[in-house]
Order: sequence, then structure tokens, then C-alpha cells
Amino acid sequence: MPRLPVSRDITGQMIFLGTGTSVGVPAIGCGCEVCTSENPRNYRTRCSVVLGLPEGNLLIDSPPDLRQQLLREKIGIVHSVLYTHEHADHIFGLDDLRLMQFYLDGPVPLYCEPAVETRIRKSFDYAFLSTQGLHAGAVPQLEMRPLGLEEFEVLGARILPIRLKHGPRFDVLGFRFGDVAYCTDTNGIPPESIDKLQGLEVLVLDCLGRKPHATHFCLEESLAIAAKLKPRRTLLTHLSHDLGDEMNESLPEGVEIAYDGLSIPLSLVVTDRGNS
Repeated sequence: MPRLPVSRDITGQMIFLGTGTSVGVPAIGCGCEVCTSENPRNYRTRCSVVLGLPEGNLLIDSPPDLRQQLLREKIGIVHSVLYTHEHADHIFGLDDLRLMQFYLDGPVPLYCEPAVETRIRKSFDYAFLSTQGLHAGAVPQLEMRPLGLEEFEVLGARILPIRLKHGPRFDVLGFRFGDVAYCTDTNGIPPESIDKLQGLEVLVLDCLGRKPHATHFCLEESLAIAAKLKPRRTLLTHLSHDLGDEMNESLPEGVEIAYDGLSIPLSLVVTDRGNS
């Protein structure tokens, strides 16, 4: 197994690996206009982004389409993973990171809240059992790192977790990296979190479809959040087949529908390590 993976340099960028809802777009068995579209931007894998930080690549969530996404974007190494929440469409591609133990010479750090750790330990219990008698790479090597709401450092950059509501039952996390924020899977932003989202250059925001939903923002709600926060650019993600790429023509100025493979620049708060 090679120690140095072939990987595209994405330093200073955020790459949208997936922008679709939990069932993806096209949806299985659906013959709607968006699901049968020939526009490649209407092909949406499950939601995730990867950030090129000063000291490596940070993946946000590990969706079931992860292998396909990393190959498509020519990203051969993931140095750490940051989780928004524990739902299946955001964690069930974790086993695709088995190769990373060879590239990192050790386990992949997973930054997550307790509920996410509990779900990962249940769903991937084999990764936490004894590996005696197994061949190298048989299971992913993982290292849990607890996450709170305080700003923290990872891969040479500072990241601010932001509490979001995902319906009445689930608390999830969004994240701010300098003047870019990533807020997927939400239909409620508490007042203290609104304060943390002021002065953004780019807001990446959940927008499931046109109709109100129990756990996600609909288009009208997402536009209202964008108008309240006034980022220079709002990119809508976690989209269902209710919203095709063609919707861009009718959106307000500064609001766009994101798509798989989209790249945006990052302006990061870099860790000051001094001159010593």
C-alpha cells in the first residue's frame, strides 16, 4: 500500500462533495423533471464538503457516497473528519476511510459530539473491537475527539461550532471557518447562533425544497435567513428534487443553488504558531 497518496491540492478551498438530500437526486424510481434532467448539476450525491486547510484536508461528514465523491474530485487523502450530526446520510460512508490509516500512519481523527460518537460506535462496532487475527486495513482505524461549542483548532485553522436545530428532536452543529459558514440539516437557528453568523462572506445553508418541512428549511425560510444575515453570497444545499439547478434564474441576487463539485475560496483564521 503506498504511503504517499495521489491527491489534488485543494488548499484554501471548500469543495462541495455532495449537495443532495438523504435519498439523493435522482431519487430512486422518480420520473420528475429534475430526476430525469440531463443537466449534470441536477445529479446530487449525499451532503458533504471537504476543506483544504493549512495542514491537510478536513472532511465534514462521511455520507454513503463518499468513495465516489473523493474519486470524482481526485482527493486521495482525508486527514480529519468533522461531524454535523449522527443521521445515516451523514455518517454511513465512514468505512470508505479504511485506506487513510496507511496514508496517515495511524487512525483518522473524528471530531464529534457525544450523540454522534455513540451512533458511530454502534453502527461501526467492528472498528472498535480487537483486530487480532485480521489483516492490515480490514477495519478503519478511528480516534474519537470530543467536540463542544468552543472554538477549536484543527489542521492549522480555527473553527467555531454553531448550534442549530434539526426539527424538535435533534441538535446539530454548523461550523464557521473565517468568513464562511456551513449550516446544513437545520430548520432553526437560535438567537445566540445568529450572532455567530454575522459578517459572513459566504453562508452555505440548508434548503430542502419549496414546501415547509418538519426538520429542514424550505426555500422561503432559507431566503428569509439570507436576507436577515446578509452574507455576500448564499449557497443552498441539502436539496431535494423539488429544486433543480434551473431555479437559479429566479433566486434573489447573491443567492445560488450549490452543486456537486463546486469550489469556493476560504479565508481562514490560521493558527499562530509563532516563529519558534
